[in-house]
Amino acid sequence: MSWFESFILGLVQGLTEFLPISSSAHLRLTAAFAGWHDPGAAFTAITQIGTEAAVLIYFREDIARIISAWFRSLTNKEMRGDHDAQMGWLVIVGSIPIGVLGITFKDQIEGPFRDLRLIAVTLIVMGIVLGVADRLAARDETAARHRAVKERKSLRDLGVKDGLIFGFCQALALIPGVSRSGATISGGLLMGYTREAAARYSFLLAIPAVLASGVFELKDAGEGHVSWGPTIFATLVAFVVGYAVIAWFMKFITTKSFMPFVIYRVLLGIALFVLVGTDTLSPHAGESGG
Repeated sequence: MSWFESFILGLVQGLTEFLPISSSAHLRLTAAFAGWHDPGAAFTAITQIGTEAAVLIYFREDIARIISAWFRSLTNKEMRGDHDAQMGWLVIVGSIPIGVLGITFKDQIEGPFRDLRLIAVTLIVMGIVLGVADRLAARDETAARHRAVKERKSLRDLGVKDGLIFGFCQALALIPGVSRSGATISGGLLMGYTREAAARYSFLLAIPAVLASGVFELKDAGEGHVSWGPTIFATLVAFVVGYAVIAWFMKFITTKSFMPFVIYRVLLGIALFVLVGTDTLSPHAGESGG
């Protein structure tokens, strides 16, 4: 991998990680369209450490408060009813599904799941799911002639059951094209949470999963055509760009619809089907490179 490739892929990772359009799919597609080797699941997992570092900094006050309350709740029974302490447990509970499924389907994640035809399907299907969830949220938030505004849930309403559902939604992102934020936010909206609450928990929930995955894949960083230098460079680029994107996205979702992302996902999935169907692009483009 050249330094130019690593810069572009780091840029793509930073731009797409927090948007509901799938960073892993875009890394895969960028390489395929450019005629580069597929950077692979290990490269993707490690560069995600950069974007998660952006989450750690952006939500540093929330994270510090949650960690402090959680540790104090281990020895102080009175703290166990504290919202922040409960959030600590809920992040742990919600991380279980992706941890178990990630280890169970590791070979599929690094192989068959990276087929461009499957990515096209997940882009379209999850785009439609996000669109439906977004419309339901918008309907609750808008008064009509025979319908009052319906109050949606906040993170203070989050319990173990909903935390696990969020977790299983996040686990779907093991398949490129699903989108970690897209799946968890869609799940949250369908369960009746506000856009802001669903997005905030989505980003907090991703921290242990992404960091654990990135550390686990460090041993494979220097294998194949991807070397340490370009991987670290791409991770740094992803961090800088990712921080800017998350700051913008958290403001965007408070007033805007997810519909632009829905349309983009569906059109990209259709275009990918056309390219593969006409043999313009191989469904396994770049895979020979590792």
